[in-house]
Amino acid sequence: MHTAADLATLIDRHAARDGPLLPILHDVQAVFGCISPAAEAQIARALNLSRAEVHGVVSFYHDFTATPDPRPCVELCRAEACQARGVEALVDAAEAAAGERVRLKAVYCLGLCSVGPAARVGDALHARLDAASLTRLVQSA
Repeated sequence: MHTAADLATLIDRHAARDGPLLPILHDVQAVFGCISPAAEAQIARALNLSRAEVHGVVSFYHDFTATPDPRPCVELCRAEACQARGVEALVDAAEAAAGERVRLKAVYCLGLCSVGPAARVGDALHARLDAASLTRLVQSA
C-alpha cells in the first residue's frame, strides 16, 4: 500500500501551510487510493493532532476512503439542478452499464447546473447527458 517514507514525503509537501490537513489527505487519497488507519496515525503525529481529529475529517468527507477501490469511478451529479434536468431518469441505465466493473458514485453539485445532467470521470467533466451518452461514458470509464 504505502510506506512511511512515501507518506512522509506527501506530508512534508504541505506541512508548512496554514491548514495542511485537507491538502495532505487529498494527496494521500490520490496517490495511495485510500487513507488507511496507519496513514491517519502518521498524519496525526506529523501535524500534532489526535488520531481522532484526523479520522473525524476522513470520515466526514465522502471523497476519502479507508480501503482502496481499483475500479474506475463515474461521479454522477444528483443535486437539485441536475434532478430538475432529468438525472434521476438516467440512473437505471447508468447502473446497468456500470455493473460491478465501474463504481457509480452520487455527488452533489459539479458546478454545471445550467448544463446538467452532469458527470465527472477523473478530472473530465461531462454535461448535457442523456441515457445514451451516460451509458457510453460509463462503458468507456
